[in-house]
Amino acid sequence: MPSFQSSPPYSHGDADTLGVLLVNLGTPDAPTASAVRRYLAEFLWDPRVVELPRPLWWLILNLAILPFRPSRSARAYSEIWTDDGSPLLLHCQNLKAEISTHLTSRFPGNVHVALGMSYGNPSIASALDELHAAGARRLVVLPLYPQYSGTTTASVFDAITNALSRRRWVPEFRFINHYHDAPGYISAIADGIREHRDAKGAGDKLLFSFHGVPRQTLLDGDPYHCQCQKTARLVAETLRLGDDEWMITFQSRVGRAEWLRPYTDETIAQLGKDGLGRLDVVCPGFSVDCLETLEEIALQNGELFRDSGGGEISYIPCLNARDDHVKLLSRLIEKHCQGWPEVSPDWQDDTAERKKSRERALALGAAQ
Repeated sequence: MPSFQSSPPYSHGDADTLGVLLVNLGTPDAPTASAVRRYLAEFLWDPRVVELPRPLWWLILNLAILPFRPSRSARAYSEIWTDDGSPLLLHCQNLKAEISTHLTSRFPGNVHVALGMSYGNPSIASALDELHAAGARRLVVLPLYPQYSGTTTASVFDAITNALSRRRWVPEFRFINHYHDAPGYISAIADGIREHRDAKGAGDKLLFSFHGVPRQTLLDGDPYHCQCQKTARLVAETLRLGDDEWMITFQSRVGRAEWLRPYTDETIAQLGKDGLGRLDVVCPGFSVDCLETLEEIALQNGELFRDSGGGEISYIPCLNARDDHVKLLSRLIEKHCQGWPEVSPDWQDDTAERKKSRERALALGAAQ
């Protein structure tokens, strides 16, 4: 028979909690080849990330990728690593803390916010354990991916449902798929661009660089490409940019298969050859700064732009824990929790009733 988790054991009369789970991709524990190898082995083995047949992909992954790529990636991570650790993890922790403060100040009921990573630490499973221990009987999950993709958002869903399938008492569950066109998200991205340009001047062109995925995912029905296009268009409209003032590209491609085009590095190289003086780059597909923004765009592609004959890349930071980002995500969470008691204006402290309930349950033979 299957064994279902009941730890910590349920105790009658405990207060129910609203659990909020924030999820991002993840990061190695350290900028070392061994740590990066562990991270990549977990990340790249996910069938949502690479859809090749498992036996074939196992050979490619273990014979052609993991023996070589970790060392190169570790060097890249070391370029952005801070004294306090991974930028992605630090920004996510700050975002979690600010959202927690916002939600607990808004609602008198019990709200507990946890952070989990699809790959690496803290894991999604450990975050769910944390929420379970806090008495979460209702759960809302927010993957920190504005645009939906099967390679990211759906992978979070898989991990959560897999973990919950082993629980004896499964919480009520709501899942936020995307927020690529949410007005608050669009205005926050636009405000970040405005503030950057007010402080440093405007570049000759604005480039929206999104993380790439294989083109086959688009052909198979993944909405990611379309949602990226809409995000960039809405931000450009908000900023009242002309069609010749902005463009969209896709970065971080690997392997020989065709990915979503145009490619960021090829576009940046061409703009450099064209003699563009300054290029502003923003990455609206990333909720917080990470390897792909700080090292790949700001450093690696900044050098490529200069070497190709261009001037300067001016990287516009992600939203990170900006106040408008915190408010946007908090409003998304509130919207998806409608009807639940913890976010109800009529919520009242039921300590006395829970005490009576516990007494009745113990009298009927409950263990605790």
